[in-house]
Amino acid sequence: MKAGLRLTDLTLRRGQTTVFERLDLALTEPRVGLIGDNGAGKSSLLRLLCGLEQPQGGRVEVDGTVVDGTPPPPGRIGLMFQNPDEQIIFPTVEEELALGPQAAGASRRDAKAAAHEALRRRGLADWAPRAIASLSHGQRQFVCWLALDLAAPRVRLLDEPYASLDLPGQAWLREEIRRAPAQVLVSSHLLGPLRDFDRVIWLERGAVRADGAGAEVCAAYEADVARRIADRPPC
Repeated sequence: MKAGLRLTDLTLRRGQTTVFERLDLALTEPRVGLIGDNGAGKSSLLRLLCGLEQPQGGRVEVDGTVVDGTPPPPGRIGLMFQNPDEQIIFPTVEEELALGPQAAGASRRDAKAAAHEALRRRGLADWAPRAIASLSHGQRQFVCWLALDLAAPRVRLLDEPYASLDLPGQAWLREEIRRAPAQVLVSSHLLGPLRDFDRVIWLERGAVRADGAGAEVCAAYEADVARRIADRPPC
C-alpha cells in the first residue's frame, strides 16, 4: 500500500511508560476517527504521523514515504493542535492564514488574497484585520482550521477540534470536514461528529480495542463507559 497512512510494528515509550507496543495500522479511508479515554494514545498517534515524535521501534509511512523526523514537504500532511495558541504564530488573522499559501510558493500578495477569499466565502470577511488576541478560544480554532485548509495538505490531522466550539461551531466544522478534499483524521471525545465516519478506531492503553464503522464503534465505546460507571461502588 502506498496511498494513505501506515504504522508498522510501532513502539513508542516515554520514560517508563509504554504508549504503543508493536502497533500495526493501515489508514486509507477518507475520514477516520480516533476515540478512547484520556491517555489512550490518540494525540500521540497524530504526533507520530506528522513527525513530531519518533518511535523507538517500527515505521511510520505517509503515502509510502517514511516519516523520519524531518519536516514534511508542503502539501503532504498537517496537524491542527488541540490548543490553538500552540499553533498560531502571527498577530492577525490575515497573516496567519497567508502562511500556508506562502510556504507553498505563493507571493505575499497572492497569499493574502487567498486568505481574504477563504474568509469571504464563509461570511467572515471582517475577520481579516482582527488581532488573534481579540478572538475567543473557539474562534481561534476556526482560524487554525482555515489555516490548515489554505495550506491544503493531502492528509489533515485534527486533535480534539471540537473541544472549544459551541453547537453552531461544531456544525460548521463538521461540514468543513465533510467537504475537505483530503484525508482527515480526527481525535475526539465528542462522538457525535464521528458517527458517520468511514472508520473509527477505539484506542485503549495504546492498543486497538475496536475498529470499524463510526456508528458501531462509537456505540460500543459508549456502552463500555456506561458499564464502567454502573460498576463503580457507591460513594
